[in-house]
Amino acid sequence: MSRTGRRAGCRSGLIRVVPALLSMLALLSAPAWSQQDNRMDFQHVIGGEPPPALRTYQARDGTPLHYREYAGAGEARRVIVLLHGSGYHSGYLRPLAAGLAETDGVRVYTPDLRGHGPDPVRRGDVDYIGQLEDDLDDFLGRVQRAHPEASLFLAGHSSGGGLAIRYAGGDPEVPVDGYILLAPYIHHSAPTSADSNSNWAEPKVPRLILLGMINSVGITGLNDLTVIEFNMPESVRDGTETLAYSYRMQTSMHPRDDYETDIAALNAPTLVLAGGDDSSFNSDAYAPLFREHTDRTEVKVLEGVGHLEIINSADTRQAIQAWLTEP
Repeated sequence: MSRTGRRAGCRSGLIRVVPALLSMLALLSAPAWSQQDNRMDFQHVIGGEPPPALRTYQARDGTPLHYREYAGAGEARRVIVLLHGSGYHSGYLRPLAAGLAETDGVRVYTPDLRGHGPDPVRRGDVDYIGQLEDDLDDFLGRVQRAHPEASLFLAGHSSGGGLAIRYAGGDPEVPVDGYILLAPYIHHSAPTSADSNSNWAEPKVPRLILLGMINSVGITGLNDLTVIEFNMPESVRDGTETLAYSYRMQTSMHPRDDYETDIAALNAPTLVLAGGDDSSFNSDAYAPLFREHTDRTEVKVLEGVGHLEIINSADTRQAIQAWLTEP
């Protein structure tokens, strides 16, 4: 069953808001609110050894989607599905995925989310809000069937971490044994996002506000409109990046507006890692936020580590390895 209608707003308020919506239609073509201070070090997403070749699986709607596999020595006892963040694809996760797979008994899978990667059907878009969760159900089920005796962990970096939280707070078909969240995006109103996206993203704020309003009364016909663009430097582009998201993609990638409920739904042991030098998020806010809503989360701030550098850092790999082997 798809999540198309999940948490749909009440249509009975439509008559009351139509005049206001009509007066705001001009906002749909409003320019983006731009932040050009691009302090994020994108060199951490390029270079080094190439990632493994992409493999294909079929989602429930018949669309072929892609993933990479990092196989360690011995039979897999712990399997990690690691989700990439906004604007790129699973290739940049290679340093962390390969490092974790060097641990005996650990296997790592890194899917390219729908709308991302070298050749998606529609770049930066999905068919409906919640489709990424359905895709995750399909992929996690596949992984679980391939490793029925292994512990299954869902991990994600940045928006990928936000998607993992959203998945927990929805109606997941596949239970996991733990979550690993790397500098996760929570919500624009969350205390972690005091400076969120100030470095490289251009959200179309009026459009986001309007589309949120009309979605709350059940109008979804404009959800293909672009609501955010990414300032990825030309020097790191190779045609596989995804530089804009539709409203339904942007919404599908992150926890719901009631993000506290999604966090509280993390019903398995959870590790949150954040970089002390993260210029996008307020790393010191993760611990009190998660402590308020769940008692199953361990939060660590890695000093001297930035938002993208967290994927390359040996401290990240060591923290995850230690957490995985805790009694």
